[in-house]
Amino acid sequence: MASPPFLQAQGLHAWYGSSHVLHGIDLHIQRGETLGLLGRNGMGKSTLIRTLLGHVAQREGRIHIDGRDRSSARPHEVARAGVAYVPEGRGVFPNLTVRENLVMAARPGPQGQNDWTLQRVLQTFPRLGERLNNLGAQLSGGEQQMLSIGRALMTHPTLIILDEATEGLAPLIVAEIWRVIGEIRGSGIATLIVDRDYRKVLAQADRALVLQKGQVVLQGSAATLRDDPQLAGCLGV
Repeated sequence: MASPPFLQAQGLHAWYGSSHVLHGIDLHIQRGETLGLLGRNGMGKSTLIRTLLGHVAQREGRIHIDGRDRSSARPHEVARAGVAYVPEGRGVFPNLTVRENLVMAARPGPQGQNDWTLQRVLQTFPRLGERLNNLGAQLSGGEQQMLSIGRALMTHPTLIILDEATEGLAPLIVAEIWRVIGEIRGSGIATLIVDRDYRKVLAQADRALVLQKGQVVLQGSAATLRDDPQLAGCLGV
């Protein structure tokens, strides 16, 4: 028998005030699996992430994480269940040093795992090692993104959610971020990726979902979706 998904959501609806954004979305992520989440701007990708994380107050549907019902969980409870979040805005503490930003998040994972030490994060992101005593506000956008990913890894998550991790970054930094995403995938951490470069997402992902107006309009293996003639129209490319 296949093992149950680490994260499973059924019939998700979400609202901002009177605006109904998500319309009955189902998704699941297995342990160690990479899921791509695709769609044009304004189609509900970030709202879906925020709903899974417990950030959206007006929501309906069922969310199970690691076999437990987390439908009404608050964000800190979702984090303790093994879900790490790298937000689109990076969320770096500007008045803390690189070292402080990393160490303040460090904790063993839900099963006691402790693989992503400070040393391993600095080996993964050598640029951070060169800037350990710099404040978060003194870092470039790319360095802040590295710091945000490194901080998430130091929580030893079972699932890491990356929302537009390469947005607005220089090409060399973008290549570095994708390299690290591949390393994360190879380490056995499940990943949910949102990024405008759908080709890169599909190259990394096992499966993908495509959202349109808050509904899943395409889904399947990454290899199948790459060849689907409907994909370009759904993404507006």
